Amino acid sequence: MRYFIISLLAVFLLAPDMQAQDEQESFGISFSGFVKTDVMYDSRQTVNVREGHFLLYPAAEMTGADGEDLNAAPSLNILSIQTRLTGNISAPDALGAKTSGRIEGEFFGTTNSDIDGFRLRHAFVSLDWGSTSLLVGQTWHPMFVTNCFPGVVSFNTGVPFQPFSRNPQIRLTQSFGGLRLIGVAATQRDFQSFGPDPDGSPAVSSRFLRNAVLPNLHLQAQYAVGTHIFGAGVDYKQLRPRLVTLQNTVADERIGGFSFLGYANLDLSPLRVKAEATLGENLADLLQLGGYAVRAVDTESGTMEYAPLSSFSAWGEIIYGQDFQVALFGGYSENLGASENLVGTLYARGANIANVFRVSPRVQYTTGKLRLATEFEYTSADYGTPNPDNKGLVEETVSVANTRVLIAVFYFF
Repeated sequence: MRYFIISLLAVFLLAPDMQAQDEQESFGISFSGFVKTDVMYDSRQTVNVREGHFLLYPAAEMTGADGEDLNAAPSLNILSIQTRLTGNISAPDALGAKTSGRIEGEFFGTTNSDIDGFRLRHAFVSLDWGSTSLLVGQTWHPMFVTNCFPGVVSFNTGVPFQPFSRNPQIRLTQSFGGLRLIGVAATQRDFQSFGPDPDGSPAVSSRFLRNAVLPNLHLQAQYAVGTHIFGAGVDYKQLRPRLVTLQNTVADERIGGFSFLGYANLDLSPLRVKAEATLGENLADLLQLGGYAVRAVDTESGTMEYAPLSSFSAWGEIIYGQDFQVALFGGYSENLGASENLVGTLYARGANIANVFRVSPRVQYTTGKLRLATEFEYTSADYGTPNPDNKGLVEETVSVANTRVLIAVFYFF
């Protein structure tokens, strides 16, 4: 960490000189970002990461010896780990294309034990030939549409209703006037799929996608009408959960999953309306409900067959104003289970959740480089027991809810 800080300071000190020296050659690096501090209060315990900073949904009831819900305890925290640094890189043309790049990080860490650690968010190079562009590196998964995503104050950015992931990828975009076709081949890094360890216990790793030797494939069409944007996409992901059976023979079974999304962003200035819907299979790596499960086992050979768990999610947002802005976000997600009955372990996110919904109004004021924002976030989840004899659907549910009050202070630079 000491050497990283020294290197970072060196970049800050040398970057202005490098940029000045290379200005005549039209390349250099410019830094931007923000300092952000969040003050957050939750009315109960939650399912989250980084000490509650990234909230998914309220925690299920946990009955104590006295019959009381042990998770019905509030919490309060103040964190600045979302503070971010972005370097936008410009360089001379190459291969007949305008070139650019970006590197971005923040102090969110890569695990809960690494909180405050500097982690990579984006790192890519882009070649632009006008109507055709090529991006190579790590950036947003194409199901996180940068032209249409929730503008909530919370760092969860609308999860679990909004697909959320950053992936190493190769992205080709072809424009035909207002129409853009986007093709992506991606792998996984910080956001990974669920699957079994060699002993069969659940794990989270990128090896399930890597061992399938097929990248996550995505095709999307996006159409702009003035400042309005409409789009739709299809996504395919295949995993190889195991390399070896319990009988120590080769396991070559795969599990594939298709997902679909549609979205719209209407600019009716000073009013803006956004909406998106996703229907997908095995979307746990995008922080959605779902995953996959064992549907059949051959006890003689030790081979297994799998079935994807599907989920549906939708969100909408109404925003009014610019510097002074009021907005309302709402989202709903439902666990749709599998297409057939199950016999084994569920490798899934929120396998015991039937549905989640959220409503969150917010107010924010921006003046110069300073932004003050507050948000009231109410999230309810129905917890129960997944029934393998009923396609893994969650039954006998009990609703729990969390109210989060969030105050955030931004300073942009």
